[in-house]
Amino acid sequence: MKKIFFLAGLLCVVLFISSISLSLRAPFLFGAKFPLIIIDTVTNEVKALVFFHRNFYDNLQLRREFDTLKSRLSQANEAYLENARLKELLALKQNSPYRLVAAKVIGASVDNWSSAIIIDKGRAQGIKRSSAVITALGLVGRVVDVQVSISKVLLINDPDFGVSAIVQRSRQQGLVTGTLGRLLAIKYLPADADIKIDDTVITSGLTEAYPKGLNIGNVVEVHNEFSGLSRYALIKPAVNLSSLEEVLVIVF
Repeated sequence: MKKIFFLAGLLCVVLFISSISLSLRAPFLFGAKFPLIIIDTVTNEVKALVFFHRNFYDNLQLRREFDTLKSRLSQANEAYLENARLKELLALKQNSPYRLVAAKVIGASVDNWSSAIIIDKGRAQGIKRSSAVITALGLVGRVVDVQVSISKVLLINDPDFGVSAIVQRSRQQGLVTGTLGRLLAIKYLPADADIKIDDTVITSGLTEAYPKGLNIGNVVEVHNEFSGLSRYALIKPAVNLSSLEEVLVIVF
């Protein structure tokens, strides 16, 4: 009988301890795991910091490589465009009845009352004052100053520029002058002049040094003078004068 009571008491003690251990297990385990959680958090932060710096420098390197490739692509495109322009000028030079000297634009006018460019060819290449300057698209201007290796070219939109011209369709003659803007003017047209919008205007050959047939531009506006006795028209130049890079000089 004593053994039975002893076993029963022992069982009760075991059950009591077991119940207590279940209630304490979670706090005990959390307390045991807390240092591990801190270590794991610190480790992750250190890894993140290390990876951040590594990724930062990797990204910086990629940006540098991208900028290098972008620069090379830009240079390749520029070389391609320049080659295309030079081929166009070469074809014109080979097929032209005139002696042409190719030149690069190396400077431009810096004032507000004239329109001119500087080219890298001069007397050494046979260029003379008043020589006509063109591109594959049409008339650019005339040489107004020549030095040994450079020349100054007055553009057709300068107010001091003037050239005898003719409307290609109707053969109406007039004088084309610059306006210092993006348009030219053909003046001294009779009141009944046959000239229309989109007409092509070319050099007439009556002005010395300008061969006949050079394209000047197309008519965009037609107006009557205040007196009503004559007309004038505005012309959009065939050549984009603001983006000249290479030109041809007609040398006689």
